[in-house]
Amino acid sequence: MYWINGVTLILIKSVQNYKSLQTRLLIGFILRKIGYALLVFAGVITLVFWLFQGLGDPARMMMGQSGDPATVSALRKEFDLDQPKWKQFLAYVNDVSPVSVYTAASYLSKKPQGYFAGDRYRVGVKWPYLRKSYQNQKEVTAILLDALSGTLILASAAMLFATFLGIFMGTVAAMRKDTWMDTGAVMTSILGVSAPSFFMAILISYLFGFVLNRYTGLSMTGSWYDLDVSTGKRVLTLHNLILPALTLGIRPLAIITQLTRSSLLDVLQQDYIRTAYAKGLTKWKVLWRHALRNAMNPVITAVTGWFAELLAGAFFVESIFGWKGLGKITVEALEKLDYPVVMGCVLFASFLFVLINMLADVLYRIVDPRIRER
Repeated sequence: MYWINGVTLILIKSVQNYKSLQTRLLIGFILRKIGYALLVFAGVITLVFWLFQGLGDPARMMMGQSGDPATVSALRKEFDLDQPKWKQFLAYVNDVSPVSVYTAASYLSKKPQGYFAGDRYRVGVKWPYLRKSYQNQKEVTAILLDALSGTLILASAAMLFATFLGIFMGTVAAMRKDTWMDTGAVMTSILGVSAPSFFMAILISYLFGFVLNRYTGLSMTGSWYDLDVSTGKRVLTLHNLILPALTLGIRPLAIITQLTRSSLLDVLQQDYIRTAYAKGLTKWKVLWRHALRNAMNPVITAVTGWFAELLAGAFFVESIFGWKGLGKITVEALEKLDYPVVMGCVLFASFLFVLINMLADVLYRIVDPRIRER
């Protein structure tokens, strides 16, 4: 009796040590990913800053040919454009860094949000300061956050449509291989991949928003809200979401369908699938319990990658449909030569890419036990 209790305690202790080891490994994995992300951000900040330096003097571009030298000089001084390029770069890195050092004067002029200490030099931890727009003097962070809600709604709707329908079509194609269902799914996905987004946006907008408007009730352009002319409040107009979400979802739908089909066909040839059939499990039980879960890794990669790309801004689709999001804001800022807004959009997009890729790596470990065991 005593030896049974001893063996039980040893087994419990082993399980606890195993879980503790898994937790430590996961924490170390996340810390390494954060380190890689910081290196990516450093490269993006450097590339973005020096890329825009070659496009000309922002002060002269804002004023145009009619601006007199005194006004241009005052404008350059206001935005610190009269400093050497390396000083401007260090100042920009200091602004976007979460740990920053400011003089008392620059701290009062920029008023970054965070916790600072010191008198002559203010040292502290803060949110990244993306500066102000050249056009309206609004905080770039506020402009991006205002547009982010529209992009989140649009990207989420497009990816939900593409993910569920793509997995369903890919699964049906794999389970009905070499039938008309398989051929139809493959041909549809090929057409979806081949069609450029801007062409599909124009075609869908014209067809369903103009030609068939009396039947669909959909508009060619419009965002997720309108302003009430009497009260000035936002009014939800989510029916405007249908056409741009459908347009954005076509290409990821095609990719997810093909990846689900090919990955599932590969998994169905594995030995453990044959063992499951030998145990008497039905085809659909084998599919849902064993095959589909282990075939999801490439699908997760596609879903997270496309979602990150859509969050970064679907420039053509948002512009064509008039959908207020990060893509439309970026295009408008480029037209107006509003560099702080464009640079803020690029940095924000890189942050979203890195964050979603990190979440994808964590999902791999949750979905596929083989990765977690290794």
